[in-house]
Amino acid sequence: MKFADFDALSFDCYGTLIDWEAGIASVVQPWASAQGCTLNREQLLAAYAEQESEAEAAYPTERYPDILARSLAKLSQQLGLTVTMAEMERFGFSVPDWPTFHDSARALVSLQKSHRLIILSNVDRQSFAASQAKLGVDFDAIITAEDVGTYKPDPRNFEALTATIKNLGIQSEKVLHVAQSLFHDHVPAKAIGLATVWIDRRHDRPGWGATPDPGKNVKPDYVFPSMNAFAAAVHKETT
Repeated sequence: MKFADFDALSFDCYGTLIDWEAGIASVVQPWASAQGCTLNREQLLAAYAEQESEAEAAYPTERYPDILARSLAKLSQQLGLTVTMAEMERFGFSVPDWPTFHDSARALVSLQKSHRLIILSNVDRQSFAASQAKLGVDFDAIITAEDVGTYKPDPRNFEALTATIKNLGIQSEKVLHVAQSLFHDHVPAKAIGLATVWIDRRHDRPGWGATPDPGKNVKPDYVFPSMNAFAAAVHKETT
């Protein structure tokens, strides 16, 4: 395959374009440490990943701020800590504060020169709007969990993506899905036949971080350590 063979790029946002681990840890780690919890950042992220994935599966129609609040409450139970409603609410509405990766905005601007850009994200519209302002790019289509009524890796999110692709007049084989999470994105994307790019943001760290273990082997079509490296490869081939 060549990048020029694709007309559009669909993106996960949080973990791929927005540093959601930094965003999560900026709230969860001080909260836990203040109560004497000795788990380090990576251990807290791994524990949190389990709670969020379970909440998204059990409450698929809840908006993402509610999922975040629910996940923190469950994490507090798991760790034997306490959490107030105010702390839960603060975490739930913290997405607008989550930082972009340093290379995301520039890479998107470069990629938009050769491909149409689509977002497939596990958040709500309001939360994503704040992140889009930081990314500084107008996407050709935006699909959120709020729109679909389920959270990735539910296959219905990717069915919504293929329907959107069709409405844009693009064939599914002409779309390349770009994501960091093997669990949320690559496993279900490959299951419906999409080609994928793994932005391995954790290439220099062990473990899965804030995403669960994918639970099965999955082989992305391309692997890059950053959005910058991906955009440079696309630019080299398409210019």
